[in-house]
Amino acid sequence: MRAKLSYAITAAVLVVYFVLVGSRGVMLIQSGTVLTVTFGVAVLILPVLGLWFLWKNTQFVRRANALAAQLDAEGGLPVDELKRTPGGRIDRDSADEVFARRKAETEEAPDDWRSWFRLAVAYHDARDTPRARKAMQRAIALHDGRTIEA
Repeated sequence: MRAKLSYAITAAVLVVYFVLVGSRGVMLIQSGTVLTVTFGVAVLILPVLGLWFLWKNTQFVRRANALAAQLDAEGGLPVDELKRTPGGRIDRDSADEVFARRKAETEEAPDDWRSWFRLAVAYHDARDTPRARKAMQRAIALHDGRTIEA
């Protein structure tokens, strides 16, 4: 719940920021000179891109959470079996061991979104965020009946 609240607060702050930046862009455009109109258009591009990115990221998070809920209902969520350091961080060797098992599971069932979901969790635990995101995108696509390139 804390992560959802943090995400909502961050998203709200970003939207306020985008509105403020957008209003400055409009003000520049209203000035009417070639230079200010050019800068105004350039400034308006930033909030548009930011809103698009925020929207796509929010959709990704919602879909991933829906998969997690479905997997939890099926009893298939990966169990946290990772060893931790005294400071609470995940032990790298432990994460690598679990990752190897999840990768083998995914290679055995490459069209199963559940194995890709568990692989994404293993990538995340191994602190490989880009691959975790790609594996989760694959899980979402397979769940939705779509195919994506490797």
